[in-house]
Amino acid sequence: MRILAIPASNSRHGINRQLLGSARRLLEDGLVAGADVEIIDLNDYEMPIYSTVREREHGIPEPARRLYDKIGTADAVLVSYAEHNGSYTAAWKNVFDWASRINMGVYQGKKVAMFAATPSPRAGAGVLGSATATAPFFGADLVGSLGIPTFSDNYDADAGELSDPDLRARFEKTLGALAA
Repeated sequence: MRILAIPASNSRHGINRQLLGSARRLLEDGLVAGADVEIIDLNDYEMPIYSTVREREHGIPEPARRLYDKIGTADAVLVSYAEHNGSYTAAWKNVFDWASRINMGVYQGKKVAMFAATPSPRAGAGVLGSATATAPFFGADLVGSLGIPTFSDNYDADAGELSDPDLRARFEKTLGALAA
């Protein structure tokens, strides 16, 4: 099973990338049979800020098409959101806006699991609430979602895994739903 993992921020070393690294290890170590996980870097999809004028004058940028095509070749998608001021990061919103101009069904009917890792106790409630509410509109077969609060208290960076047993069990259950 080809799984595309998207840390929805442009931080190369952020906590959402760390969470997806943990997901990759769990999935490829047998949580989902035959899982092959690719974690992308949003910096590889940088584009001008979306506007209808830019789209009309220049068309859809090639990085948006590459991301859309990459989602299309995956069997499932993981997205882990950073939360900026209760919402999406500017980097993710821009990439997603451009990709949605190719087809509103950006997720292309794929199974999708959504996460948010945050330093706060709210666990990305704002961004995760918005993302999960709109997921079906954008063509996602949403199989689950989970917010990870106070990430530094619940993640063992040395081991590369969630340290809280309840959160880890819920994380594994959400990831396992990709195979259902």
